[in-house]
Parts: sequence; C-alpha cells; structure tokens
Amino acid sequence: MSGHSKWATIKHAKGAADAKRGQMFTKLIKEISIAARMGGGSPDANPRLRTAIIKARGANMPKDNIDRAIKKGTGELDGVNYEELTYEAYAGGGVGLLIEVLTDNKNRAAADVRNILTRGGGELAKAGSVARLFKRQGIITLDGEKYTEDQIMELALEGGAEDVSLSEGIIEVTTAPEDFEPVMEALNAKNFETMSAEISMVAEAEIALDNDAAAKALRMIDRLEENDDVQNVYHNMAVPEGFGSGE
Repeated sequence: MSGHSKWATIKHAKGAADAKRGQMFTKLIKEISIAARMGGGSPDANPRLRTAIIKARGANMPKDNIDRAIKKGTGELDGVNYEELTYEAYAGGGVGLLIEVLTDNKNRAAADVRNILTRGGGELAKAGSVARLFKRQGIITLDGEKYTEDQIMELALEGGAEDVSLSEGIIEVTTAPEDFEPVMEALNAKNFETMSAEISMVAEAEIALDNDAAAKALRMIDRLEENDDVQNVYHNMAVPEGFGSGE
C-alpha cells in the first residue's frame, strides 16, 4: 500500500486483485476498527470511519467484513486494541519514507521497522523532516480496460476531481482531500467499480535514482509493506522509466 509514484499506484492497484488481497483486507480491517474505537461506529458522525469504509469499498471488501471490523472497534465483538505510530525515515539516496503503523505491540513494531531499515541501508529521520515533503491527496484507481478515460473524466471532474489520467491500463483520479468523498459518491452512483480508493500522502517533488539504487530502495519498501504492523509506506522516489515492468 505504498505511494505515491505512478509505478507504486499501478503496483498497488493491480495488487488488489492478486494474492495480496488477504493482506490488504487485514490492514483495512485494522484501519476501520481503530477509527470506530476512536470516534464511534456511525460513519455519519465519524469522518475517519467514513473514509476508511470508502477505502475498503474501493478495494471491493465485502460488507460483512466491514461490519465486523466496526463492531470489533466499538467493542460489540472481541477485538484487539491497536496503537498508531508514524516513523519518518530515509532510504538510500536520500529517498524520504513515511511509515504508518497500526500495532498491538509498539515495541515489536519499532524493532521490526528499525531492523528492516538497517538491513536495507535506510535510517530513521528527525520528526518533521520527511513529513514536510508530502501533501495529502485523494487517489482513486479504476481498470482502464473496463472503462474509458472519457467516461471517468466527465463524471469525476463534475464531482470535484483535480485530474484524471490513464497510464499502463490504470485510470487514476486525483482529488483534494475534502473532495475525495464527493468524487467517490459520484462514481458509486454510476456503479463504477474502483480498484483502490484512499487519501494518500503524495510527494511534492520526487528524487531520481539509478536502477541499482532504486531496486535496493524498492526491496526495502516491499519488506516494510509485508510487515503485519505496517499499514502504509509512502515514498518520494521517481522510479526509472520502464523499471519494474516485470512486476
């Protein structure tokens, strides 16, 4: 669930349909549960929960899974209490990383994140030094083989989207955070099926690396994403043209 570069978006969107779906659902369930625990189980009165549900629906999570996650968060069903942590770090070549964690054991999570960073040639950064390199933005992806760019563009722009683009078979809709929900509602009203939908952290500017350095950084990002406690990893790396085409 990393972002945000074009490569990461494509990988993330296609990942929603492959063997990583189970891991994605696990992370989404945690996100819904903590939102419900913090702000109550009513989406109408809990904006964070509403956004988490939209994200889950964007990944085509069944309604029963969403309902159970809410009940775990509100205590109606037995669940786990999670803590939220955000780590700022650098990969090789000065690439900035924002690592969002939801964990029931912060000591374990901290040790795992540090270990992955160290083994991958990265390091933790001062608080605020990496966060300032990113902005919040709504990102919605759809299958470009199922829909045309023109179909999506008219509807999305009417709903308040900033941009619509097509790349490598993926239609990407970008929005301001406050317009994310209205755009999703406009797409849902016409029964457009999304591949992913989330408010993401998007780099203000990207850092270019050569193929070897990019490969090393991406391997480390993948290891972070595979960790059960890590919820999201955002980076500001510009992946070399054509790199990762075999993913």
